[in-house]
Amino acid sequence: MTVPAALVFEERRLSLPQLDALADGLAVTLTKTGVIAGERVAVMASNRPEFVAALLSIWRLGATAVLISPAWKHEEVDHALGVTNPGHAVGDHPVLAGLMPMLHLDGPIAPAEPTSGSSRPDNPRNDALLVFSSGTTGLPKAVRHTHASLDAAVRHWREALRLTSRDRIQVTTPPSHILGLLNILTALRTGAWMRLHPRFDIDRMLRHIENDRITVEMAIAPIALAIASHPELESFDLSSLRFIMWGATPVSAIIAETVTRRTGVGWVPAYGTTELPVIACNPLSGARLDAVGRPVPGVDLRVVSLETGQPVRPGEVGEIQARSESLMAGYLPAEATAEVFRGGWYRTGDVGWLDADGWLRITDRLKEMIKVRGFQVAPAEIETVLHGHPAVKDCAVFGVPDGVNGEAVVAAVATHVPSNPAVASELTARVDAKLASYKRLSRVVFVTDIPRLPSGKVLRRVLKENYGCTSDS
Repeated sequence: MTVPAALVFEERRLSLPQLDALADGLAVTLTKTGVIAGERVAVMASNRPEFVAALLSIWRLGATAVLISPAWKHEEVDHALGVTNPGHAVGDHPVLAGLMPMLHLDGPIAPAEPTSGSSRPDNPRNDALLVFSSGTTGLPKAVRHTHASLDAAVRHWREALRLTSRDRIQVTTPPSHILGLLNILTALRTGAWMRLHPRFDIDRMLRHIENDRITVEMAIAPIALAIASHPELESFDLSSLRFIMWGATPVSAIIAETVTRRTGVGWVPAYGTTELPVIACNPLSGARLDAVGRPVPGVDLRVVSLETGQPVRPGEVGEIQARSESLMAGYLPAEATAEVFRGGWYRTGDVGWLDADGWLRITDRLKEMIKVRGFQVAPAEIETVLHGHPAVKDCAVFGVPDGVNGEAVVAAVATHVPSNPAVASELTARVDAKLASYKRLSRVVFVTDIPRLPSGKVLRRVLKENYGCTSDS
């Protein structure tokens, strides 16, 4: 009898026993290179079955995986290795191979007879992996997750999305990022069918929703934008989808509504961080675009004043804080850990508010708030206004130094049409008409693309470096 596939990659189809055998074969090879329990192993690889097998094999040896983004360059990888100090490496990337001896995943891997099939050590409090924070404002920190915290995160994700072994998903986001990793682990432990893509390709993604009868699509902002703007979207049969999940950034309602209007498929917004992978999620029925949902069972949530640090009433804006068994064990470097904890609560660094019914809204990142003449300006609020202009394809708002005023507000805009002064004037007037005067744009700069991390988060520091002066638009 043919064993059904659990993981599909291009034309390859692997059952769970075959994946286990591949992981055991890698474990044998890693043991020969000297990997033992308690050591750290750097992993820098693209989306592929061998990445999943490498992760499982490292855990079977009682070692810790250090996940490094395949998008990173030499200096970034060198920083990551310096922070985590792994003794061994496995992957398919020349940058990692150039910095330390690496077991190459393109080499022959002899599958071994499955042994216990377990990927968890006797002590669930041992570190399972080190995954790097986004680093939108500074050098990335390594986030320590134990086997226990990962198990809790997977359970929260499975229950929030009501995933079962009947579901079929595909993963196009990098496995080194917490969302891609969480989707892979949840599919494996739920028994859901999963397709891995080597990279994001909108046509391939839509085609496989139709051909593979995908039931849950995982999306981030660039994917959502690509779906909404696809000229032939209506030609794909997306009727198998239960919903599309939007994570990593607050929902752009206009983009989400465009997809629903064109396909009939609704969205389920969710919210998490690298440090605490699942914080809040919308219900599958009655999902709404103006909130990231309610806290998932197992996560405590509160909002505290930006000035006093004390909890605020429903409807008042402040920093979002949480606690859960899925919370990270800490950072590397270790001294950074204390900065994000307050009385046992994890400080997300996100700004938002809870309503009386427990729905959570996110308005911005604490470190990305723009301070104009003493007022706090949330970039996301202005970006929502800009997205309403038909010429805007994508945009990002950031602050630049402005003398006694503190900062000035600048908008970087990618357009569907050739940029021109008239569009800049229309955008400035649009913000003036809809928002308070201190939120007005001092300048509009036109760009080809908005720089983003693979997670979809805007790299505002790159925009500040490139457009940090304050001359008028």
